[in-house]
Amino acid sequence: MNTKANRLRLIPIMLLAAVTATYVGTVGVATHGLVRRANAAEEPTVIEIKAKKFEFTPSEITLKKGEPVVLRLTSEDRAHGFFLKPLKIDADIKPGQTTDVAVTPEETGEYTVICDHYCGTGHGNMKMTMTVVQ
Repeated sequence: MNTKANRLRLIPIMLLAAVTATYVGTVGVATHGLVRRANAAEEPTVIEIKAKKFEFTPSEITLKKGEPVVLRLTSEDRAHGFFLKPLKIDADIKPGQTTDVAVTPEETGEYTVICDHYCGTGHGNMKMTMTVVQ
């Protein structure tokens, strides 16, 4: 049996295992729309938010500083936007699809989320309040 040839066959397998372990350990894994953090003791909280002319439901949510959450966005009627510049959120919400946005707020405060896709005459009033507490 050729020992050197066996060792050479193992090198690609060992490299693939090392790269995979490094990627999963530092970046995380997204599976079937569910965001998972590989090193987290718990899964992030999922908050479901529905958009329709001219409102978000719920209209107010409260998050904790430093705690990761997934905002699960859906539309009941047409395309909408979900924009909050201070938290670097800029997502499209398409009807019939789910958009997951992972966020870990780092600053406390009260923020206003707006729809940034024109959706009709009441578009300017389509807002929700996101409060981040200590």
